[in-house]
Amino acid sequence: MADLERNVAGMTCREVLGRLSDYLDGELPAEETARVEAHVQGCDWCERFGGRFGAVVATVKRRLGEPDQVSADVQARLEARLARELADR
Repeated sequence: MADLERNVAGMTCREVLGRLSDYLDGELPAEETARVEAHVQGCDWCERFGGRFGAVVATVKRRLGEPDQVSADVQARLEARLARELADR
């Protein structure tokens, strides 16, 4: 196992692993994306692990296909319910 506290390009391996799913989904801001990419370019362990992880994610997405769209009515009801649940906390 790699030393998850190794710091490459201003990020530790642990930080990269924590952002890997969002990175692969294209959900990181541009600055975070650049930081992850800089780390991976300089860290052979994260490059290998990230490549394997990315391949698994791509295979799962391909096999599952696109998710069904939620109707506007269902989405509105879910959002209202979530808002009520959060307000009750």
